[in-house]
Amino acid sequence: MPTIVSHARSGVCDIPNILILGGTTEASALAEALADRGATAVLSYAGRVANPRRQPLPTRVGGFGGIAGLVRYLREQAVTHLVDATHPFAATMSAHAVAAAAETGIAHIVLTRPAWAPAAGDCWRHVPDIEAAVAALAGPRRRVMLALGRMHVSAFTAQPQHHYLLRFVDAPEEAPVLPDHALVVDRGPFSVEGDVALMQDHEIELVVCKNAGGSGAEAKLIAARRLGLPVLMIDRPALPERHTVHEIGAVLDWLDHGADRGV
Repeated sequence: MPTIVSHARSGVCDIPNILILGGTTEASALAEALADRGATAVLSYAGRVANPRRQPLPTRVGGFGGIAGLVRYLREQAVTHLVDATHPFAATMSAHAVAAAAETGIAHIVLTRPAWAPAAGDCWRHVPDIEAAVAALAGPRRRVMLALGRMHVSAFTAQPQHHYLLRFVDAPEEAPVLPDHALVVDRGPFSVEGDVALMQDHEIELVVCKNAGGSGAEAKLIAARRLGLPVLMIDRPALPERHTVHEIGAVLDWLDHGADRGV
C-alpha cells in the first residue's frame, strides 16, 4: 500500500492543489520552488528509490493502481493541477497521467529534460527499446558499457558472449545475473574525465544507454565521442501528445497564467 506523509488542503477552491509525479532531479527542483512559494502540493514517488532525497513538500510513496487508481486519488485529494516530472522512460506512468487528467478534467503538464542529440564526432545507432538493443548486440564478443542502471540488466543475458561494465548507484543485494561483467558502484553527476578514464580502464568498445537527456548523465556520451566509441542509443518511448516544458519557470508560469485555460 502507498505511504502518504502529511497532506493538507487549505479548503480554498481557487488555490491550486498540485500533484507532482516525481523521482527525478527536475521534480525535486520543482518541489523546492513550490515550497518556497508556500504552495499546496504533494510529491509522489513510484517507490523504486531506496533512499529518496528528503523533500520540502509532503511526499507520497507507492503506485496508484493504474489509471483508475490515479483517477480516484486525484478526485479524493481534490487535485487541481497534475505535473508529470517522471523519468523520460516512465512511459506507463506518463500514459496513465494523460488518461487520468483527461478523465478528471484537471490541468496537466509535463516537466522533462530535453533529449540528447548527436554532435559532430558522435557515432550513434538508434534503437526503439530494450528488446531491440539486446538484438543489436548479436555478434562477436565485445566489451560493452551497459549504462542503464539495474532495471534491464537481466535482459542482456540473451547476449552472454560480451563482457559488460555495469554502473549502479547502490550496491545490489544480489550479484548481477550476467555471466561476464564488472560492477562499479558510484553516484553521479559524473565527469567527462572520469568517464574517459573508466572506459579506458575497462577497454570499452561500445556504450549502450537510454536517451534520458539532461546534463547529469551526459558525461558518458562526451567521453565516448572523445574516444571514438560507438553508442547504441535507446530512443524515448512514444507517448500521447502532451503540453511539455523543460524549465521550472515554465511550470510556474503555467500555474500562474495558463493552467486554467488548459494551455
